[in-house]
Amino acid sequence: MLIFNHSGFMTFTLMGIPGLESQNLWLSVTFFSMFLAILIGNGAILFLVVIEPTLRTPMYLLLALLLVADLISTLALVPKLLFLFWFNDRDITAKACFTQMFFIHGTSVVRSAILVAMAFDRFVAVCVPLRYNTIMSHSLVGRLGLLALAKGMILVLPVPFLVQRLTFCRTVIPHSYCDHMAVAKMACNHTRPNRIYGLFVILLVVGLDLLLIGFSYALILQSVVRLNSRDATFKAFNTCSAHLFVILISYGPGLFSAIIHRFGGNIPPHAHVLLANLYLLIPSMVNPIIYGIKMKEIREKVEKCLCKGTS
Repeated sequence: MLIFNHSGFMTFTLMGIPGLESQNLWLSVTFFSMFLAILIGNGAILFLVVIEPTLRTPMYLLLALLLVADLISTLALVPKLLFLFWFNDRDITAKACFTQMFFIHGTSVVRSAILVAMAFDRFVAVCVPLRYNTIMSHSLVGRLGLLALAKGMILVLPVPFLVQRLTFCRTVIPHSYCDHMAVAKMACNHTRPNRIYGLFVILLVVGLDLLLIGFSYALILQSVVRLNSRDATFKAFNTCSAHLFVILISYGPGLFSAIIHRFGGNIPPHAHVLLANLYLLIPSMVNPIIYGIKMKEIREKVEKCLCKGTS
């Protein structure tokens, strides 16, 4: 048995999608298409928010922060995956592996925190609309963004150090990126601290954040029920619908992926790895579409830009 003590000088090997190596060409086309869609979609809306003063409202500033987190997560994941598919470049140094691990998991925590902030924004917009501009000031949005960033760094920064302390018997990771538990399972010594801390972060982030989001929407629902006007009820639902769709596609697959990684021993490896990738990429790809369709201001600005481009 080979034992590697100095993880900082090691090189890991990523398997990609175990069991689907013969499909690498088609997988590369799929992931490259998603990569382009994410770059174009997120970049377009960010560009609109930057150049259009009318879009610099709290809601769109929070959306911009969410899209930036999506872009960082995508850039941490996809380029290495495409190099693996196209050039069979499977090796990754330990430092690069731990860095990728930090950015992928860190941006997941940041995105969750931003979704909580967006739920609070929707609560204020529906329940106390007359005080919206007073409460949701630009300074508050900035503090919420810094809080989300700090939460991601504080919770995820220990993860690479917990992995770095391990002694590894194997260096071939049966995954397409440096997932925390996928790397930890390559160790010879006990990984109980890794498992406990990983589960703690999941419960704290997903559990607490979903609780806060649920509480916000319970108050929103209570306020909507009191409305006597059907038009007012529809307007309130329309105000929250985009955020609700994003919550569904953000938390569902991610929670399922985390659970089966720890307890789903009968799940085929390729199914788990594909789900782990899609749960990171699909929200990043779909978020601009959802907000582009649901938000009138963005639709109008896109139509205006398209008209200028064709005239």
